[in-house]
Amino acid sequence: MIVNPGGSSNPENAGRIREIKQWVSEKLSLSDETTVMVTELRCTEPGCPPLETVIAIMEPEKPLQQHKIHKPVVEVEIEDILDIAGERTPGD
Repeated sequence: MIVNPGGSSNPENAGRIREIKQWVSEKLSLSDETTVMVTELRCTEPGCPPLETVIAIMEPEKPLQQHKIHKPVVEVEIEDILDIAGERTPGD
């Protein structure tokens, strides 16, 4: 079972989430009309990392894209976003 801890009230997480959204928008060359959501989820299933960061990219008239980074929000680095950018092909 995946549990969303109800959003983070931790100021460190809030600042990092803003930073991650900016990295995603810049590194993936997203338009201003694109919505980027960053969520930290707790997983209680066996073999699942205790916390993971899920990035959802919602571009107008395109399918939802979702990327999982198997670490907490505060541990996500620009390199993780560059890895996501490398997964996308032109026109995605």
